[in-house]
This record gives sequence, structure tokens and C-alpha cells, in this order.
Amino acid sequence: MIRARSGWQAVNFAELWRYRELLYFLVWRDVKIRYKQTVLGAAWAIIQPVMTMVVFTIFFGKFGGMAEGSNIPYPIVVFSALLPWTFFANSISQGGNSLVNSSHLITKVYFPRLLIPMSTLGAPLLDFAISSGVLVAMIGWYMATGVDSIVISPQLALLPVFLLITILTAFGVSTLLSALTIAYRDFRYVLTFLVQLWMFASPVAYVLGGKNGVPERWWQLMALNPMTGAIVGFRRSITGEPLLWDVIAISGVSSVLFLIAGVMYFRRVEQRFADII
Repeated sequence: MIRARSGWQAVNFAELWRYRELLYFLVWRDVKIRYKQTVLGAAWAIIQPVMTMVVFTIFFGKFGGMAEGSNIPYPIVVFSALLPWTFFANSISQGGNSLVNSSHLITKVYFPRLLIPMSTLGAPLLDFAISSGVLVAMIGWYMATGVDSIVISPQLALLPVFLLITILTAFGVSTLLSALTIAYRDFRYVLTFLVQLWMFASPVAYVLGGKNGVPERWWQLMALNPMTGAIVGFRRSITGEPLLWDVIAISGVSSVLFLIAGVMYFRRVEQRFADII
């Protein structure tokens, strides 16, 4: 008699590796679904952050005075933060509903369920790669027009580190939300509201420090948000400004805690998915 194991379960990395081909096909499925029967196709990966940048530049930069007192062009400030944020927001939006949307698979065949929220990172990561080309073009244009504050610094080598922090945070939050959505369907409606609130709690349209930025006394509190360190590190690696290592360290620890909590809760309730889905 085969029985579901109860209690806390460790992640079986060997099993995940054996099912790596399934992960590939799940990612490819999400990519095809994302752009199937669309007029603009992959251009949506550019349109979304670009239009958001335009809106933020007008309302926060010009009318809100956020662009004042900064040597870095405000569109660069916003777009360099929108890249990791858009990836994170799209990942948790898709990942939170991933188990419900894959109920036909869960109830019919066995495979490591952790692959489902993991696979939802693929399409947003592709969007991130496409929209990164826009940032490169913007930096090139500002440098060509003689904006001296835009420089290529060695800090650019740290971009993969902050992208990794963003990926780990997105995976941890997506895993937690996907498991909660199975048990409590209300989370499907909370998810959109949560993403909106989380964006304004993260330094996307504003910066830490500076004339109109967040005062230093609030930095450590904001760093409890794992996306604060990821966004600040990503932005300052591009602009060449000094990195705020204390903020990055606190956010990094918070990101790891989100990952551990999400995976542990997912593994604890994983055996009941097929029964309650």
C-alpha cells in the first residue's frame, strides 16, 4: 500500500534533476502560450516596461519632483528598476496560479510538483532578456548625447548576482503563493492587489537617499523587503553609484528566508494537492 508521507519533507534534488526534461517542456509551453495568437508577440516584453517608465517619468519624475537633484537621467533610474521588478511581478502572478492552472496534470500523473512554479520563471526571464536590450539602447543614447553621469563601471559584473537574488525571491514567493492558492482560493484575488502594493513598497519609482529619496533612517526597514536590495543593487550596478551593502545584505537574508519558507510549506502540503485541487 502506497501512502503519502506526512510532516515536513526535504527537497529531493536528485528527483528534480531526473525530471529536468519535463521542466524544459513546461517552460516551453508557457512561452508558447504567452505569445500565441498575439499581434505584437514578443514586443509586449518591451511595451510593458517602456510604457510604465513613461508614466513614472511624467507623474513621479516631472510632477512629483523625483528627478530633481539627481545626475542620473530619471528614465534610466526607473527603467533599471523596472527590469527586475517586472520579472518578479510577472513571475509571482503566473506562479501563484500555476498549480490551479495545471490541475489536469496534477490529478493524472506523478512528477515533482515543485517543477510547476519553477517553470513559470522561464517566460518572464525571456521577457527580461528582451527588455534588457532597451536599457542598453537607452544608455548608449545618453552616452552619445554627452551625458557624463552615465559611465560603464566594474560594478556591472555584479548584475548576475542581483538577478539571482530576484530569481530566488520570485521562486520562493511563487512557491508559497501557489501552495496557498490551492488551499485558499481567495489568494487568486489577493494576488493582483499584493503585486500592486509590493511595487510601491519597493524603490522602483523612487530611490534611497538623495534630495527627494527615502531618508537613511528608513533604509533598514525597507531592506526587509527582499526586492529592495535586488532593485537597489541592480540599479546602482548600472549607474555606477556606490552600492548600499547593508541594505543588500538584509534583503539577501530576507530573500533566502522567503525561499526556505515557500519551499518548506509547499513540500508540507504537496501530498494533498491532488485531493483538494
